[in-house]
Amino acid sequence: MRLPSRASPAERGAEAPPVETVAPTGAGLVELRPPGARQRPRRRGRDRSQALRRGFQIAFVALNAWIGFEFYRFVRYFETGGRSPWSPRPPGVEGWLPIASLMNLKATLLTGEMPRVFPAGVVLLSAFLAISLLFRKAFCSWLCPVGTVSEWLWMLGRRVFGRNLALPRWLDVPLRGVKYLLLGFFLWVVGSMSVEAIRAFLVTPYGLVADVKMLDFFRRMGTTAAWTLAALVVLSIPVQNFWCRYACPYGALLGLVSMLAPLRVRRDPATCIDCEKCAKACPSLLPVDRLASVRSPECTGCLECVAACPVKGALDFASPRRRPWPAWAVAAGIAAVFLGLVGAAQLAGHWRTDLPPEIYFQLVPRASEFGHP
Repeated sequence: MRLPSRASPAERGAEAPPVETVAPTGAGLVELRPPGARQRPRRRGRDRSQALRRGFQIAFVALNAWIGFEFYRFVRYFETGGRSPWSPRPPGVEGWLPIASLMNLKATLLTGEMPRVFPAGVVLLSAFLAISLLFRKAFCSWLCPVGTVSEWLWMLGRRVFGRNLALPRWLDVPLRGVKYLLLGFFLWVVGSMSVEAIRAFLVTPYGLVADVKMLDFFRRMGTTAAWTLAALVVLSIPVQNFWCRYACPYGALLGLVSMLAPLRVRRDPATCIDCEKCAKACPSLLPVDRLASVRSPECTGCLECVAACPVKGALDFASPRRRPWPAWAVAAGIAAVFLGLVGAAQLAGHWRTDLPPEIYFQLVPRASEFGHP
């Protein structure tokens, strides 16, 4: 492992004429600055984007913790034959079933009918895709609880060791491809299934208790899974967003969708002072200081680079016409998409999985017996 190194403006030669270069594939072209085009910099005002984003992160972690607790109580009620305190099944647990949600989303798009089993998963996946289509991969940096914990881990590593490590490029690039290979596999599996096969799968005993089996994975974790999880946690301390960067197929899907987003980080070479603070702040290690706009699917829309920029107008999260979107507008947009789709689904009756209690009494205690059909 090594730290990414950058030459200072003085080392690059302040008086040297501009040279046309091309940024890494998918990241955007470097915009040239002709001599004399620099404008007098104006200091950026106080930035509150990260405080706002962390508020969203904490709220979503708390929401998922509540969902997990309520779902555990729901499962225990049926495991104990009704002797434990009753708690209704929280539909939000379906957000932790991305494959079932992807299967149901395909069936919904082809038939125009919402599923009876796990409809909330379709709504949540649609909301996260819509957020990515509008605000880059903001789900990963604003809402995803796994992404939040990953961020807390590398921030802990930076506080303990004084810095984070970056894998060498020869290892970093192929490892980043792993999440796309996993995504391709899941898309191939879901794409090869007909609507009838999807619906038949989801009403099998295995499909009906997929959420319970997901809970059991954490409650009765095997040795291999425990060591794998421990390794991911340890690696996430020195390496920024190890899981998200190299192994998360969900993030890979949202990243590809986010490449169509009209909003992106845009740099104005006329006001940029080449301080490189934006690139140093980027958790995805993107060369923001050398790009006209950031098109990479690795960008999570976290606005860390914009917050680090000291010059007003040099770097903004903006539309194609360079109209800046302040952090509060991004936060409001994310909240509007998420709450709007969830609220509409609840009003339309497409939010809860309503199965008779008798089915749960029969299947939940035997969840470990059901294998993949």
